[in-house]
Amino acid sequence: MSLLSASLLGIDFANPLLNASGVYCRDVAELDALAASAAGSLVTKSCTLLAREGNPEPRYYATPLGSINSMGLPNAGYQYYLAYAQQHDYAAKPLFLSVAGLSLADNLTMLAAIRAADTPAIVELNLSCPNVPGKPQIGYDFAAMTAMLEAVTQAYDRPFGVKLPPYFDIAHFDEAAAILNRFPQVAFVTCINSIGNALIIDVEAESVVIKPKDGFGGIGGDYVLPTALANVNAFYRRCPAKQIIGCGGVTRGEHIFMHLLAGASLVQVGTALYEEGPGIFARLNDELAELLTRKGYRGIEEVRGKLRTL
Repeated sequence: MSLLSASLLGIDFANPLLNASGVYCRDVAELDALAASAAGSLVTKSCTLLAREGNPEPRYYATPLGSINSMGLPNAGYQYYLAYAQQHDYAAKPLFLSVAGLSLADNLTMLAAIRAADTPAIVELNLSCPNVPGKPQIGYDFAAMTAMLEAVTQAYDRPFGVKLPPYFDIAHFDEAAAILNRFPQVAFVTCINSIGNALIIDVEAESVVIKPKDGFGGIGGDYVLPTALANVNAFYRRCPAKQIIGCGGVTRGEHIFMHLLAGASLVQVGTALYEEGPGIFARLNDELAELLTRKGYRGIEEVRGKLRTL
């Protein structure tokens, strides 16, 4: 095993890095670029039953501290990504399929097709799509989240993971974790999706910077690192039988190290990947390896979850 070797669901990864769903993964060309990169794995764009164009442009805007977006789930439809999963080279690196149906029925239809295809792809069920107008996030509706997981675990007989929105209250950490712990099939938890319904204002134009939702959108990048780390650590502590994938605010190797300390087994990169492209993974791996070596660690498992408190 190398210095950066990682493991999730008993599957070995060359390193803990992958893209965040939604970034650089909408079509085959982007997915192939990720597959050819130094990332340890990759995840497809969150897919819906039918293809979607998404929200009107401009729907993404970079800022000095990250980004704001309201994409509206633009994707080619689940059959497109399932076809990619069927021809993917799993010997090279694992693949995650992100599923984000607009209804429970849509999710069950997609999961049935994924199960029938019998690929090694790992499902990440997105419970945190904040950018579809008029649609609430399942992750913030605990009754709906429970009903969703009850139905999915009955219909889909493989381990899978869930992608969650950020939580901001200890009571919500407790309640969400209690629900997740009822379902052993939920084998990993990805924290976090973007922080929803933020607003960026252009002072000179006296205007919002994205078109959908009157300028309201999810923020990522430097803004969200502390919130992401808190959610990773909160669920690592509360869901000891599950693994955690960290996501949010990663631009340097030390940020990956922070996610690992907080309890993450793998770490996704979103805004920084959007801005820098797939070459970022080689840089981040180098920076993480240098940090681990400097601190005398022989592998990331020596770091994971070892965060000290005062």
